[in-house]
Amino acid sequence: MKIDTKLNEENADLLKALAHPARLCIVKNMIEKGGCTVSYMHTCMGQPQSTLSQHIARLKSQKIISGTRRGKEITYEVSSELAKGIIKILYK
Repeated sequence: MKIDTKLNEENADLLKALAHPARLCIVKNMIEKGGCTVSYMHTCMGQPQSTLSQHIARLKSQKIISGTRRGKEITYEVSSELAKGIIKILYK
């Protein structure tokens, strides 16, 4: 059996992006709500918006979440089925 180094690296990067309590909470809330804005997450989590924006940027860079602009706000939702599966397993 040949080892797929690229796939292993992609999976490790995904796990690294999820391996932070705030990012786990963000992704879990997005799955439960079907999408969230930064202002909602700020109220829900009590984190400064600048901190949340950094976490969101990390999740976006790994293609775990994607955003849709609605007026002045962006609603983010989980776009990675693999990340959804991992969250479901972790919070089973």
